[in-house]
Amino acid sequence: MSFVGWLGQPAVLPWVSLVFGLCVGSFLNVVIHRLPKMLEREWRAQCAELAAADGPAVAQGPAHPRETPYNLWTPRSACPGCGKTIPAKHNIPVLSWILLRGRCAACQARIKGRYPVVELAGGLVATYAAVRFGPTLAALAAMVFCWTLIALTVIDLDTQLLPDDITLPLVWTGLAFNLGATFVPLASAVIGAIAGYLALWSVYWGFKLLTGKEGMGYGDFKLLAAIGAWLGWQMLPLVILLSSIVGAAVGIGLMAFAGHGRDKPIPFGPYLAAAGVIALFWGADIAARWMPLFQFK
Repeated sequence: MSFVGWLGQPAVLPWVSLVFGLCVGSFLNVVIHRLPKMLEREWRAQCAELAAADGPAVAQGPAHPRETPYNLWTPRSACPGCGKTIPAKHNIPVLSWILLRGRCAACQARIKGRYPVVELAGGLVATYAAVRFGPTLAALAAMVFCWTLIALTVIDLDTQLLPDDITLPLVWTGLAFNLGATFVPLASAVIGAIAGYLALWSVYWGFKLLTGKEGMGYGDFKLLAAIGAWLGWQMLPLVILLSSIVGAAVGIGLMAFAGHGRDKPIPFGPYLAAAGVIALFWGADIAARWMPLFQFK
């Protein structure tokens, strides 16, 4: 039996997917931590260029030292408390956090529990995708979709941003996978991308015209467009319904029990992402039972 054939065995594939997903989850933590900082650096550089373009009088001021390279690969991961580089033996997904009891080995600073949670989530969704779809392109596509939504969820919770650097590639990747109807026919995916964007765009402008306030960000439009590109237009009503119910319940709970102010924004991206994962794995069954108008033919 070939190595590829061995990996595709029902008794092997879930375990391989779990290990691979845990490693991807570790990388997702890097993306979650560094991408917003990379974007901030880029925005500062663009502002400096615009200031310089406005003339010497505007551009005058203290010279800024040239920033060291900072991307997803450089520099190596380090403890935010003491700055010491994290060795490979302390960077094993989930296991290292447990063995270190959630603290840095050098300075004993606390390591957020979010890190192993993201790693474990990456492993679990990969395992379930492997079990659900088997050794197919759909399994790999489902993993990519879920991993991306995990990263977007945590970034949105941290910064209330859904970066174009992730949402736009997610749209095109969904369309690319559906060129061969991995989840839905291409026509359904294209309509889903268009309808997903326009649905929340219409809600945004309707709310703004009525209240004069912005009810959501443009990143939410793009995220729903991406979900539509992956799952087709038929799933959009279910995704919107699920995300709205969960978002409303969480928002009411935060205001009632956590003293969350009405004027303090609550990111909507995590609820869209959760609804997207539910729709991916169980959406067809839910739609067939509760929303027959939108079930796939």
